[in-house]
Amino acid sequence: MKTLRFILGDQLSPKIAAMSGADPTSDVILMVEVQAEAVSVRHHKKKIAFILASMRAFADSLRGQGFTVDYVKMDDPANSGSFKGELDRAIARHKPDALVMTRASEWRVLEMQRLWTERLDLPVSLLADHRFLCDEPQFRAWAAGRKSFVMEHFYREMRRSTGLLMEGDQPVGGRWNFDHDNRKPAKPDLFMLPPRKFLPTPRVQDVIDLVSTRFADHFGDLEDFWFATDAAGAELARDHFLANHLPRFGETQDAMLEGQAFLNHAVLSLYLNVGLLEPLDLCRRAELEWQAGRAPLAAVEGFIRQIIGWREYVRGIYWLHAPDYTGFNHLEAKRPLPALYWTGETKMACMRAAISQTKREAYAHHIQRLMVTGNFALLAGLDPHDVHEWYLSVYADAFEWVEVPNTIGMALYADGGIMASKPYAASGAYINKMSDYCGRCAYDPAVKSGPQACPFNPLYWDFIGRHEDKLGGNPRMGPVYATWRKMGQARREEIKADSRRIMEALDNGRL
Repeated sequence: MKTLRFILGDQLSPKIAAMSGADPTSDVILMVEVQAEAVSVRHHKKKIAFILASMRAFADSLRGQGFTVDYVKMDDPANSGSFKGELDRAIARHKPDALVMTRASEWRVLEMQRLWTERLDLPVSLLADHRFLCDEPQFRAWAAGRKSFVMEHFYREMRRSTGLLMEGDQPVGGRWNFDHDNRKPAKPDLFMLPPRKFLPTPRVQDVIDLVSTRFADHFGDLEDFWFATDAAGAELARDHFLANHLPRFGETQDAMLEGQAFLNHAVLSLYLNVGLLEPLDLCRRAELEWQAGRAPLAAVEGFIRQIIGWREYVRGIYWLHAPDYTGFNHLEAKRPLPALYWTGETKMACMRAAISQTKREAYAHHIQRLMVTGNFALLAGLDPHDVHEWYLSVYADAFEWVEVPNTIGMALYADGGIMASKPYAASGAYINKMSDYCGRCAYDPAVKSGPQACPFNPLYWDFIGRHEDKLGGNPRMGPVYATWRKMGQARREEIKADSRRIMEALDNGRL
């Protein structure tokens, strides 16, 4: 019996469900590079190069195991440019007895798979993706009957189910969460190591050349491509992080420094999200670093929480609310995405740093995303769908299942509180506390009004005023609204005038 096994570009693991029981003597592995997916949004050039190069490396590894791999490159003249077209062509070529696939990680592609299942005249198996530690039925069971979905509660269940950092039924150290010991500002360090970087191989260079030609008008720089594109490289990057950055990961995980794109962040999420690393294995290795005395418990707990807590949680939220999540707009934000999100051209040092780094690296860490570009989008009332598509486009680790809840839910509060009990809104004081950006900025976070004021300051209070009807009754916003209600009318009018001036400058490219 010949089975066609269709592997997608973020399913690059030998343990992917579609490879279970694969027979090298009879089965065919189908992998395709298609234009339609590369332009579903205008993905960063480095992101496209990373995925295509990783796909080609994975195909080579399967061939090395004796499998027949039908791999269609994007510049193949016969390439139809779509999943459907390439699947139809492959079925015509190989005349398989059955088709096996793993469920896609994005609703849009899963719907395609379901249509193929219905229309194809051969048996189709659409299998669950077991790379995650909490499958959809498990998450739905956890969520059933809950009025709110508190990540911390979910995280504790994941700790118990995996046994990570547990002593029987209790957390090691007597606490579930060591945030109090983490998340401190950082100081510039000329000797801080970057993540493990890799020079392009000839195979990777072929992909870079393809992307530079075919996607020349896409966002982002392609120069200095340094990502690993196979499991061996991803494991070297993993080991480099564990040895050199995990010990200080916790204390600097929310810090931002000019010219320090990575600090002690792992920069491993892109490898996890395409299948080059396994999440539970990564967490167990981090746990071993604590057990060996090489990394403090607070750092290891914070890192593990991001993977078995946050990563699994956002995926559960995505599938719980898909496909509606991308359309949520609780605060009725309508302003189009301004040009500075693509150019980075602004006098605001924090926005310039985060966006310029994003353009250069296809990477920014979670606080740059949430509390700089996301916070600005929230306060300025940018359209959530526009912002969602920007995040999905520009980051190498951005796939819809993880990006949508983080953008629509956490950054923009567009889901009305499914993800967060209050908006993650902040003035310039937060950015000044957690970064060194403000010292080089044309605006001053200590100034509350007028042309020199940090734009986050008037925009914050204007946001509070605009949304009093929806947020004023939120218990966690009580102190903020108490302050707002004590403000005199003259101060409120000053805030509104400053905000109008900032929005005009934003629209005119002068902010």
